[in-house]
Amino acid sequence: MMRLDCRKTLRRVSATADGPLYGISALLLLFADEQGKSFFLLLAAAFVIELPLYWLLKNSIRRTRPCHQALGVKADFEPSDRFSLPSGHTAGAWVFASAVLAVYPGAAVLVFIWAFLVGVARIGLGVHYPMDVLAGAALGTLALQLVPVTLLAL
Repeated sequence: MMRLDCRKTLRRVSATADGPLYGISALLLLFADEQGKSFFLLLAAAFVIELPLYWLLKNSIRRTRPCHQALGVKADFEPSDRFSLPSGHTAGAWVFASAVLAVYPGAAVLVFIWAFLVGVARIGLGVHYPMDVLAGAALGTLALQLVPVTLLAL
């Protein structure tokens, strides 16, 4: 019973990084003030950079997921794609957390803890290896760093 509850918690944490959180948060903040507009633009630009890099890496490296290997690791669900490196959920969470750090630094610690827990959940669910999560975190952070500085001045 304890294992089932733990897996439910991991699924819930993982699901927070499925994607809608980013768009909803950014849209709500877009109309709040100038910081919200900056956050929206920064987040959108970072995802425009992150997503193609993510797909290029994932489909070039083609690393098999732990749950698809003969390792005795089972997932409670079928992942949306076949390959594991990098972790897209983790990359997205780290894009979001990095954007929060840039625009709302006071909230960054909590958001980075959440982003870290998303990665842990992906490993715990058997759909990623630790290196997949580290690569996702690096990709998400790098994508934000590649946003042109001129965009940040808007």
